[in-house]
Amino acid sequence: MATTVGDFLIDRLHAWGVRRIYGYPGDGINGVFGALNRANGKIEFIQARHEEMAAFMASAHAKFTGELACASQRRGWARRISSLGSTMRVSITCPC
Repeated sequence: MATTVGDFLIDRLHAWGVRRIYGYPGDGINGVFGALNRANGKIEFIQARHEEMAAFMASAHAKFTGELACASQRRGWARRISSLGSTMRVSITCPC
């Protein structure tokens, strides 16, 4: 099978040091979840109950471990604004 954009994204995140992705699965990012499945455990997915909570979880992960954190997003940024704002205020890197 050919390499997909999702495969490239997962490989790039792994190269950057991301070992966990927090998020909520949905129709807009199924390709990324397929790539996570094909990655054979390179990156662990932690499912949150809400997208905004996933961003707070990623922020806390980065703050307390010093590792790069990532949170997945389905559609729209309205749910993510407050959590990303708090992440920026405390200078935590959260690429997704």
